[in-house]
Amino acid sequence: MTDAAALSPAQQLPRELREQVQRDLERAVSERWADRIWRRDASLWTDDERVAGLIGQRLGWLDAPTDFRERIEELQAFAEGVRTEGFEAVVVCGMGGSSLAPDVLASSFPLTETSLPLRVLDSTDPEAMLSVGGAYDPLRTLYLIASKSGTTTETLAFLAHFWQLEDELHTDIPAAAPGQHFVAITDPGRSLEHIPHTDLFRSVFLNPADVGGRYSALTYVGLVPAALLGLDLHMLLDDASLMAERCREPEARNPGLWLGVTLGAVARAGRDKLTLVIEPRLAAFGAWLEQLVAESTGKRGLGVVPVDGEALGPPEVYGDDRVFVRLGGTGNETWRRETGSRLDALAAAGQPVLDLVLAEGEGLGGEFFRWEFATAVCGAVLGINPFDEPNVTESKDNTGRILEHYRRTGELPAEEIMVEDPPLRLVGDAPLRLTAEHRRTADELRRHLARAGPRGYIGVQAFIAPTARRDFALRALQQLLRDRSGRATTVGYGPRFLHSTGQLHKGGPPSGCFLQLVADHREDVPIPGRQETFGMLIDAQAMGDFVSLEAHELPVLRVHLGDDPDTGLDALRGALGQALG
Repeated sequence: MTDAAALSPAQQLPRELREQVQRDLERAVSERWADRIWRRDASLWTDDERVAGLIGQRLGWLDAPTDFRERIEELQAFAEGVRTEGFEAVVVCGMGGSSLAPDVLASSFPLTETSLPLRVLDSTDPEAMLSVGGAYDPLRTLYLIASKSGTTTETLAFLAHFWQLEDELHTDIPAAAPGQHFVAITDPGRSLEHIPHTDLFRSVFLNPADVGGRYSALTYVGLVPAALLGLDLHMLLDDASLMAERCREPEARNPGLWLGVTLGAVARAGRDKLTLVIEPRLAAFGAWLEQLVAESTGKRGLGVVPVDGEALGPPEVYGDDRVFVRLGGTGNETWRRETGSRLDALAAAGQPVLDLVLAEGEGLGGEFFRWEFATAVCGAVLGINPFDEPNVTESKDNTGRILEHYRRTGELPAEEIMVEDPPLRLVGDAPLRLTAEHRRTADELRRHLARAGPRGYIGVQAFIAPTARRDFALRALQQLLRDRSGRATTVGYGPRFLHSTGQLHKGGPPSGCFLQLVADHREDVPIPGRQETFGMLIDAQAMGDFVSLEAHELPVLRVHLGDDPDTGLDALRGALGQALG
């Protein structure tokens, strides 16, 4: 593929799509969409006055690159104080946008002499809790408690765990205060009041209330971790400010306007599977982008389905529901050459391909803003409000009811097992249970996956602790499912995805077919002040999402992997190979 300057992204679109994109761009320019976004004109997304008022309270991200430049010295002084006092590591406790932006920054830049190693905790699996908790000396660890609402179940459970741990460790150090190991990043008012112990915390960073969680990468949510990582905050925000200025351009060359209109136009034409091809050093950006696009556009039966982490295949493994977007810099010539030849082959076969190049001197700050702006524009093309998340609470409410059942009875609700083939156990939704005829795992997997429609997608939801080995195993499953079924396949760890793609699953195109993966827990971890453990919490979250998907009449099959997720994943891959052979 031919490289292009970031101001003029390269595109290879079939003629009919190119003409549709051109028509939509002309409309966006003539109706002054870019100007209206900057003027906070919510009529771009709705004619309902009440909804317009709510949208007006969610557009503060537009000013973040400028406003937060004034806070750089404050952030640098905070980070220097943390390092001077001997802290050696940072754990970010958050979900969705509150965890994914810090993860992008921690994964995309090398550590320097001023960096504090940073890990993100966004899994309630007890194995993940023990892994992150045991990675650093707690007496030299700083915990960032990040929650826009202050009520995020997972984040408050993490706080309870680490607060008790610090309190126990500090009993022998009378002069020390466990609260000095904690920092809150939240909204002012009730959000702050909902987080326990903040009066004892080392610091509290209050975000603008008019910035939604998934649009918060360039606020304290991303910048506090960035400061602790020793990143150049001036460069990060300068990149974002430059992109913001370019997104004020009223013409079609506006990079955020062009991208958002293109994604919306091709999605309306049935190309709603946004397949991300991201340079390896920026790989974590895909998960952040996935939650931004999925949660913003997936509602009212519409939406863009991001496909992150998928290895590029030959043209014959793809359907006609894809759009490919490559994102990377000009420095990695080997990667650009390899992906370029494969994308050229896909374009020659009629697949739409977009190429976003990070020009020399530009970086993630600009990409955060470009995609935020583009996602807002895409919402206008699709005719939806990109700033709400109407279906997110469904699984949370179901989880609450399941946990209440546990508190009353001392056990989680019983499941009807369809097939038990150690180490695997299968639990199906009502249509699968009522028509069960087989007692072989491969047969039931085949029957379930046959329910994925011709333009549908398969969603693998792994409620297990993330590890490098499981990342590899899940990507292998993703490729197997795509190659054998011809369906786009997404992969997400639970409960993380509940705060990102979960909205799309329930509110977006009703075309998902879901494989939910769960495991038993060899070791559990109590949640201080609560009856349930972390193991019970993640099990209840999986059950709650299963109930929600079933209520939306979406096909879902739960696969229990046994007490060793790695062995279970190997067995599942073998069974899927037989099912789709």
